[in-house]
Amino acid sequence: MSRLTVNDRPVEYEMDPQTPLLWALRDASNLTGTKYGCGNGDCGACMVLVDGAALRSCLITLAEVEGRFVTTIEGLSRDRSHPVQQAMVAEQAIQCGFCTPGIVIAAAALLQRNPAPTREEVGEAIPNICRCGVYPRLVRAVQRAGRVALRQETISAAPAPGIDPADAASAVPAMAPPTDE
Repeated sequence: MSRLTVNDRPVEYEMDPQTPLLWALRDASNLTGTKYGCGNGDCGACMVLVDGAALRSCLITLAEVEGRFVTTIEGLSRDRSHPVQQAMVAEQAIQCGFCTPGIVIAAAALLQRNPAPTREEVGEAIPNICRCGVYPRLVRAVQRAGRVALRQETISAAPAPGIDPADAASAVPAMAPPTDE
């Protein structure tokens, strides 16, 4: 049995200790924001924070995270108010969204260490692969999130924190419930 803290909650996994953390999170905890991309640590879609460091969960076993603190995209900010999440939306740095959780996690770890990263530092700290090619906007978003974290700037273009995802979806005509007309 592996014991760790996931998103500020103590968790016990009755799984083989050699199981990759990715599968424990997705299959046993239903935390599907952490994505399976390549399975060999190249893409970064499975990035999570382990004791504050951005790590690829496909490469870490449950035994390696025993007693540690893990934060997934779901635990970063339940209301999407984290500066990185806000800046990614404001800078339109999200395309298909598959890589976004891993990128947000890597960016959050970077900004925790260095809230004013250079373009080069962003590139080094966020090695994630984005097939949509949002890299220029990604750099702007991370640097903007740093300014927000330092309270040098605010973001008004992003959705207000606390909006229910169902309410957000109702504003999109294609997702609105059918009317009885």
